[in-house]
Amino acid sequence: MFNQISAPLKQSLLPDVRSFAGCLALLLIAIVAPMVQAKGLAPADIERVLGEAHRQFSGVKNGANANYIPALDQVNPELFSISLMTPDGRVYDVGDSNYTFSIQSISKAFIAAQVIETQGKDAMLEQIGVDATGQPFNSIKAIEMIDERSVNPLVNAGAMASVSMLKADSPEAKWAQILGTLEGFAGRKLTVMEDIYASEAASNDRNQAIAKLLEAYGRLYDDVESTVDLYTRQCSVGVTSHDLAVMAGTLAAGGINPVTQKQVVSRENVPEILAIMATAGLYDDSGIWLYNVGLPAKSGVGGGIVAVAPGEYGIAAFSPRLDEAGNSVRAQLAIAYIVEQLGGNIFE
Repeated sequence: MFNQISAPLKQSLLPDVRSFAGCLALLLIAIVAPMVQAKGLAPADIERVLGEAHRQFSGVKNGANANYIPALDQVNPELFSISLMTPDGRVYDVGDSNYTFSIQSISKAFIAAQVIETQGKDAMLEQIGVDATGQPFNSIKAIEMIDERSVNPLVNAGAMASVSMLKADSPEAKWAQILGTLEGFAGRKLTVMEDIYASEAASNDRNQAIAKLLEAYGRLYDDVESTVDLYTRQCSVGVTSHDLAVMAGTLAAGGINPVTQKQVVSRENVPEILAIMATAGLYDDSGIWLYNVGLPAKSGVGGGIVAVAPGEYGIAAFSPRLDEAGNSVRAQLAIAYIVEQLGGNIFE
């Protein structure tokens, strides 16, 4: 498939292959560059499959809310929603799709996209890294073990490094950039959930330690205190599964938001973003997810997961109970079932 891409486009999109993520980006280029429309997915079929997934997995009680953030521990664990967006801008919702929850680590993928967009692919590779850690998302051990230190932008260390890399004259200006990026992908105004922010700010000692360790290794590029605070605010932004489907759908559509029709991120940068999501999006279970489902994805401890079928659809699911790796149990089951029924696995 890659041979079908024109030579100039192939050259402009060619990633650095010094990492597995770079090699995977070659595959994703072949998928994203043509950016075909969805494979004849009928609205009735989408609605039917989403309804089946919601009914089939709504009774699953496995897992538990993220109790290390007190406000997340208080969220109703029975909440469950699924949303899917096709390239024509239509969003299909089932369940509690209007419920607002905190975006948490899902935001990391979109801020990483902003770093790549504004500073280039090499900056991400050289100043943060793109390889999976094989360790939990908040691992300090990984920083000490791996030469890149920050490792990749989808773990806490790399996500804070991403925030520190954004260019701005003040923390307020940087926050406007962060929120504007998330709003660009969502296609609407978003706000911080103040109760979540307060709860996280009062319990983020580990993130402060991670940021200070990165600073000691020369892998944090702005003030520790403001970087941790901005990252905490970023994770506290409120979204719905509908919003997340639009955000994922924007990546599926080659960086164009199908709702606003704005180019949020350049098409040539989408393969690298999806490659990082594929290799590190579900923390230390990313390999299991990619093996079983075959879609780039990103999870958050608030209970959300987004996944991208390039050129076909963006999908999101939300339910607060998490497995030991920090990924929503119901959301994983629902998305896996829907991909199996509708197709989209990038390796098939």
